[in-house]
Amino acid sequence: MTLDETYQLGYILKTHGLRGHVAAHFDVDDVEEYLKLKKVYLALPAAPTKLVEHKVEKVQSQSGNRVLLKLRGIDRIEEAEPLRGSQLYLPLAELPELEDDQFYFHDVIGFTVVDENLGELGTVENFYELPQQDMLAMRYQGQEVLIPVVDELVSHADHEKKQVHVNLPEGLLDVYLKPSSRDKDEPDEFDEA
Repeated sequence: MTLDETYQLGYILKTHGLRGHVAAHFDVDDVEEYLKLKKVYLALPAAPTKLVEHKVEKVQSQSGNRVLLKLRGIDRIEEAEPLRGSQLYLPLAELPELEDDQFYFHDVIGFTVVDENLGELGTVENFYELPQQDMLAMRYQGQEVLIPVVDELVSHADHEKKQVHVNLPEGLLDVYLKPSSRDKDEPDEFDEA
């Protein structure tokens, strides 16, 4: 299994107890969908591109997106300690099914962004998962433009046409395209005269 064949489920926070349990954070909308995991792939901090399969004995939901994991063969705290900070992955084939207009971020990289009023704008290049909200990164007229991933702005994805449909507020694109005052050869207020 390679990273290209997987998606990141979350990461291991710390050990829990003396019997090899670990506390983990699942970066998902609904932790309940993942409580019957049979296996998970770990990328240790020392080898972040190498995936190691682990059988899952038990997943127990805690608060929020935190869970307790018991992995087969990890039976003591000394065996669990090296797993701290490991990234957790699952095969892409195990992603939960979505409704027609929903999408996973990795699925729409390379799709054309189409605005309801302006038409085709650019191409989805990336997504940033920021603390405030997720952002879609689009290349537009040579600039990276960030679009908040909220229902009011990003309406749906058309997988057949490879398009993400948006309804951008007036002026959003201008923020990224207007030249800054530094581009006008104006002296910096801190420059010596």
